Amino acid sequence: METIQTEFTHVDNLWDDQKAEGLDAVGRLVYRSNLLGQDWRITNTGGGNTSSKIMEEDPLTGEEVEVLWVKGSGGDLRTAERKNFASLYQQKLLDLRDVYASFPEQGLETGIKTLAEDKMPGMYDHTVFNLNTRAPSIDTPLHSFIPHKIVDHTHPTACIAIATAENGKELTQEIYGDEVVWIDWMRPGFELGLKMQEVCENNPQANGIMMGGHGLINWAETDKECYLRSLSLIDRAAEFLEPHDTGQQVFGGARYETLPEEEQMDKIAEIMPWLRGKLAEGVGESEGQRTIGTVETRDEILDFINSERAEELAEKGTSCPDHFVRTRIKPMYVDWDPQNGDMDSLKEAIEEGMKKYSADYHEYYENHKNEDSPAMRGSNPTVVLIPGLGMLTWAKDKSESRVTAEFYNAAVEVIRQSEGVSTYTAISHQEAFDIEYWRLEQAKIERRPPEEEMAREIALVVGAGSGIGKRVCRRLLKEDCTIVAADLDEEAAQQTADEIMDEIGKGIGVAGSGISNSGDIIGLGCDATDRESVREALKQTTLAYGGIDHLIVTAGFYKAPENGHIPDEDWRKTFDVNVIGPYFAADETAELWEAQGIEGCSLVVTTSVNGVVPKGGGAYAYDTSKAAANHLVRELALEYAPHVRVNGVAPATVVEGSSMFPRERVLSSLDKYDIDYDEDEDTDTLRERLAEFYSSRTLTGSPITPDDQAEAIYLLTGDRLEKTTGQVLTVDGGLEAAFLR
Repeated sequence: METIQTEFTHVDNLWDDQKAEGLDAVGRLVYRSNLLGQDWRITNTGGGNTSSKIMEEDPLTGEEVEVLWVKGSGGDLRTAERKNFASLYQQKLLDLRDVYASFPEQGLETGIKTLAEDKMPGMYDHTVFNLNTRAPSIDTPLHSFIPHKIVDHTHPTACIAIATAENGKELTQEIYGDEVVWIDWMRPGFELGLKMQEVCENNPQANGIMMGGHGLINWAETDKECYLRSLSLIDRAAEFLEPHDTGQQVFGGARYETLPEEEQMDKIAEIMPWLRGKLAEGVGESEGQRTIGTVETRDEILDFINSERAEELAEKGTSCPDHFVRTRIKPMYVDWDPQNGDMDSLKEAIEEGMKKYSADYHEYYENHKNEDSPAMRGSNPTVVLIPGLGMLTWAKDKSESRVTAEFYNAAVEVIRQSEGVSTYTAISHQEAFDIEYWRLEQAKIERRPPEEEMAREIALVVGAGSGIGKRVCRRLLKEDCTIVAADLDEEAAQQTADEIMDEIGKGIGVAGSGISNSGDIIGLGCDATDRESVREALKQTTLAYGGIDHLIVTAGFYKAPENGHIPDEDWRKTFDVNVIGPYFAADETAELWEAQGIEGCSLVVTTSVNGVVPKGGGAYAYDTSKAAANHLVRELALEYAPHVRVNGVAPATVVEGSSMFPRERVLSSLDKYDIDYDEDEDTDTLRERLAEFYSSRTLTGSPITPDDQAEAIYLLTGDRLEKTTGQVLTVDGGLEAAFLR
């Protein structure tokens, strides 16, 4: 390998020879890809491609053949595994050049997508090696037709800044000489692959190509060499741009100031549910839908949003092809003065902004559609820029809204660097439209499985640290609901979030550790008997996700009587936790529901069959509190109709995993019912014995589990029982005493 740079200023060299040496050729490809994907300065989430041409044994002939291993469609470099790479016969891919040339509609010189271009991805299936089911990326020809073994295609902000500069071609020559060749904008695909083949043939000295408006592609003969070359080319671009970077002055200097942090967060928490409701409502002819939000308040993004030129530059939109599906053609800039405006004026500015954005988007669609363009996918913005506050991004789930924020952060970085050295230029609206509404992209969207029942919805579960609440979180998350797990014991709530994410494998975040990094579930502390604590939990919920659709209160308190007597302070605590707590949580959440104005929200409270059946034995504090909770359900159903459904779930005694059944209470109950046990047995075993006894008294004869209750709560929360409100659903295994009379 030729001598190549190994230390860099603007990117980090993470290559570890010891790790790489133990890997086979595909393993090194995966390793290289993961390293490149770890740094947002190098490539976007889900963006970029890597490949290796590897000699393999043909499973049919036994002969050695060259196979192109390339990141598959929809993959992400940072998280990619071997299964995320397509494998294709390299010679068959090369033979497709003749197939393409036979199509009358092909037109390499124009750089315009043609019908022939759209036919080619379907041809890649005929080149698959060894029955690999991973769909090849649209960028496959780029990697196949470049005559080198190892290829990296990345989206570095520094390189895209050059690629989007008005004089990008000249800047590329100034930075790299003849080592990197400039080509004008062409959409990814077969024609671009042919163009790159031509560049390589005519420029044997070149190690890379700068793609106008797009990014960087470079090559080498070994994985390490290619990885280091990628870093070197990126670092050189960043080094060139650095002296020209004047920070906010590039954007014309400050027009507004960011509000003090506490005021900033309070205003964001107030505007998010309201804005979420507006996005769900839609504007004009465009029907909206629920979305999940992300808040971005980094200094770098606020420097842009608060600047004199923010509105002008935002109007130009982004250039990198990866961006359009998520960020749309442009963000929505809100014309609002944070120093002199109040919340009413902010809402007015947002409503006016949404009307204008919708009108602009309809015009964009009508002006650039063709006969077979897919139907317009709504006209709501996905990126909202508010001076003094920050950037709010919206998508179908937390992962997508977080990536949308990441993409526009990268776009701002590109604009800043490009404007520092030249003039930022975006690709034409027609090209942007043809990417956003590409028939192949539409086909990919149509192949996606239907969304789960509770996708796009947000639930706050109070009492999630154990028992029923913990199982509810797991159950709703399986339906793609976004969850806030809250509990008096904050550590237990976070443990619930951690455990569920380990099982399900989605992104996770910790509230307070960086709002924009929260995942599909977070853990929070919340004392439902304290309004301020409830307000703070709701504030963190809106900052993390944008609003709330469902409130589920499973928190409860039971105090075993001492010699048949309940102390006065425990009477008060029982009613505080079991009645007043659910009311406080509901009453505070009602303000958010009203601000959102979204239909189909719900409240579910866990009560008890003991609220109907006198149990005796001195448990009347608990039993009467649950009777009050049952009636609270009915009262709130009247209060919150028609927009919010209110129901209860009344379990019989649930022993498994319940914080209300510590070892002492289990032992006391076993003694009370003359059930044999060994004091050396662990608590879970003793709980099982007690649960079996309780189940023996039911008609079904089965223990009542937290999962049984979670299933009932899921039914009442989702759409399955959307006409049910004011009801208390008994889940007790069949207790005759609890039958209605």
